[in-house]
Amino acid sequence: MRYPQDLKENGTIGFPAPSFGCATEPYKSAFDNALNKWQKLGYQTLPGENVYLSCGVGISNTPKRCAAELMEMYLSHDTDCLISCGGGELMCEILDYVDFEKLKEATPKWYLGYSDNTNFTYLLTTLCDVASIYGPCAGTYGMEPWHVSLTDTYELLTGKKRTVGSYALWERESLKDAENPLVPYNVTETNLLKLYHNGRLMDGTAGVCLSMTGRLLGGCMDCLVNLLGTSYDKTAEFCEKYREDGIIWFLEACDINVFSIRRAMWQMEHAGWFKYVKGFLFGRPRNGDEMMGLDVYQAVLEVAGKYDVPILMDLDIGHVAPMMPLVTGCIAKVTVKGNDVEVQMEYR
Repeated sequence: MRYPQDLKENGTIGFPAPSFGCATEPYKSAFDNALNKWQKLGYQTLPGENVYLSCGVGISNTPKRCAAELMEMYLSHDTDCLISCGGGELMCEILDYVDFEKLKEATPKWYLGYSDNTNFTYLLTTLCDVASIYGPCAGTYGMEPWHVSLTDTYELLTGKKRTVGSYALWERESLKDAENPLVPYNVTETNLLKLYHNGRLMDGTAGVCLSMTGRLLGGCMDCLVNLLGTSYDKTAEFCEKYREDGIIWFLEACDINVFSIRRAMWQMEHAGWFKYVKGFLFGRPRNGDEMMGLDVYQAVLEVAGKYDVPILMDLDIGHVAPMMPLVTGCIAKVTVKGNDVEVQMEYR
């Protein structure tokens, strides 16, 4: 596994838009303020040509133009790391224009994003053996003030920390809109971890203490299940290569409902993705309402519960803010103490 250099002082951050751009409010104002905040921290900012565009279908521009921007920025000596402008719907369509062989040979640099950016964070790791960061996209850094999760991501990018933890509160309903583009997370809900082992719920608030170690792999299930079985799916080979480490899967969902989540778990299992699993980390799904008696817990436990590994649910990962930044591809030690989760990340 190859790891990029830490973002250096006075370094240059590139901002590509391989998925949605920041063409409308509140995203444009949030992104503009994010640039200001990075500049005040002493960094140079280099927005790509697609940042303020929305002429594509589910992405900022045509797939070919989005891929060209991403490749140019990643290979350029003028950028030290890349932060994606946002998520979207059809980033998968740029993949046919991305030269992963060139990326394998290139000097690695941090790529930060989540949601639709799974199409790049996941493939950088599984196809190129390059670590990436699954974390907040560019516009989020325009909030005033930053939530501690953004500070965590900044310190991860700059090498000041390699350990992150869960947060005390989470956001059920965002207050961010076109009239209020810079409002911080509206964290009102108490974080209550659910911990399962062998499919059995353990009491995550009564002195439970356990840890697991493995190589982090995962992202947004909407995207992962779309990649599964395609020519870009080298997951089984990746897991085989790192079988001695084992895999800790971190998974979260955006649009798919509980039945789609259950089907996705079934697909991943039958594709051999979980052969060397050491544990599961599930974020709160954005669309996780119960349907026909199926809740989000049973949606994943039918598969995950078959393995003799810890299963953590309702974690700060993904679409329900805030989110812990996670380095895809690294060796992680995940420790649970009562209701708190800590992820120590080692670059080897």
